[in-house]
Amino acid sequence: MGLVVWIDLILFFILFALFVYVFVSVTITKLHKVYLAFHFSMMLWPFCQFAIKTTDDPIFQLFYVKAAFVDGAFLSIGWMFFTILLTGQIQFLKKRVILLLSVPIALASLGLILNPFGWFVQPVNGSYVQRTYGPIFWFYIAVIVIHVIVSLYVITVSLIHSKVPRVKTQIMLVLKGLLSAAVCIMLDVLLNVVLDRYLPVIPGMTSLGMLLSAIFFVISIDQDKVFDIVTIAHRDVMDTIALGILVLDDNETVLEINQALVPHFSLHVGDRFSIENILQGESISVKEFLQAYRERPLVTSEIEVLHPTIKRYLHIQAAPILVSRERVGRIITFQDTSELQGLIEETHNQNMILQERNQALIEVQKKLFHTNRQLKQMAITDSLTGCYNRHYLTQQLETEVVKNRKLHNPFALILLDIDYFKQVNDTYGHLVGDEVICSTVEVIKRCLRKTDIFARYGGEEFIIYLPHIGESQALHTAEQIKTSVEANQVMIANDGQPISVTISMGLLTINDFSVESDLLEAVDKALYQAKHEGRNRIVHWKR
Repeated sequence: MGLVVWIDLILFFILFALFVYVFVSVTITKLHKVYLAFHFSMMLWPFCQFAIKTTDDPIFQLFYVKAAFVDGAFLSIGWMFFTILLTGQIQFLKKRVILLLSVPIALASLGLILNPFGWFVQPVNGSYVQRTYGPIFWFYIAVIVIHVIVSLYVITVSLIHSKVPRVKTQIMLVLKGLLSAAVCIMLDVLLNVVLDRYLPVIPGMTSLGMLLSAIFFVISIDQDKVFDIVTIAHRDVMDTIALGILVLDDNETVLEINQALVPHFSLHVGDRFSIENILQGESISVKEFLQAYRERPLVTSEIEVLHPTIKRYLHIQAAPILVSRERVGRIITFQDTSELQGLIEETHNQNMILQERNQALIEVQKKLFHTNRQLKQMAITDSLTGCYNRHYLTQQLETEVVKNRKLHNPFALILLDIDYFKQVNDTYGHLVGDEVICSTVEVIKRCLRKTDIFARYGGEEFIIYLPHIGESQALHTAEQIKTSVEANQVMIANDGQPISVTISMGLLTINDFSVESDLLEAVDKALYQAKHEGRNRIVHWKR
């Protein structure tokens, strides 16, 4: 056999070497196992291409041809799903999409295996080393082209929406790997199938494409730690949150700083932090904050100042990090309140203009109305979850109860509490706790009607007002909320596992308006009973 015959085998051994390198150089996670299986499938193509040339028996030759192309079908669908996974575009993994993309390639694979009437492949001079292809082959190629187009679309969407540099670098590696494989496969089809009458056979082109794509994958796994989910998730949460976060040890050494602070403060991991360098000035509020910061390190201190260097209003909060009641460091957060201060200043300026310039009254009133509407919205909503706050709900409830009593409209109240939420905060920290609360809120919102009022009652307690609803429908809604929250998984756990929580619920339905009672007290008793009976349940308090 000449050198040409050995090309596919050489590429097989290079792919095998990359397989061994990944296996021995990384800590194997479930995602690494999936990739290794995918990589092993890439190795089968060049091996089968080589094996075809090692036998003169057409039966064995046909077997290797079918095995290679069926392996290519699995690689095509596997590559597309890896693209979706590595770009984070999980919304494409819907059942309908998966079915639409999987059925054609499955039908093509069945046609490859059965080869009815030689519609997939036929030998030339009794040997499948040289062969001609039929309509099933072209259907197979068309499906692969569709998979490539879908993958390119997913990559484009991810590049448009991603703002994290690390993620963009990762996506570009996926794009290079996809294009390398696609270009080599298309050239193989063009030169060795379409133009085979005019050109000599060029072996190993598809195998080369698989090798190039595997190289890009290995680079992404080795350099970018693409499958190290815990580290990536922690870093992404820190870098995408708008709040500036600074983590210090007990010696005031910087342990971590997120991207929100990097443009404004010249700080790096390992630097010695000085709060005095941040807060400059002789005002009473600054002096009181610095005194509390130094003399009462176990107490959370906060201040709002106009920073003289960056010219922004900052709300600064310094909170201790406690382990077994012993302080081991600090978390300092920096919230930019310039927008809120700007709204307040704008309101003041517009009022001054209103007094001085009567001719501009209409324009000033429009601006004032817009500003006041924003302030009012901020006053009635919870800043973390976007729900209404407790004050707004109680105001609305007073009006609604009077109206319902007059018109005899049934309604219901649900008071719910996230079970064992303190354990989430103690185990994963308050940042993860906030993510769990926000995720739970989003799940609950999807179960409610537009007319329902959903408010944060305090901490991890929430209250829902359900107008114009009967007892059975209210119970159904409560069950739907409880089931949806229990099924929800928050993928930000420090141990790499998703966080799931449950809720206890007190339900009060009002159908009889002849009895006076404190509604909030009644639904609170129902919630207390739900907790007392073991949590993760609904207690219905009828009236």
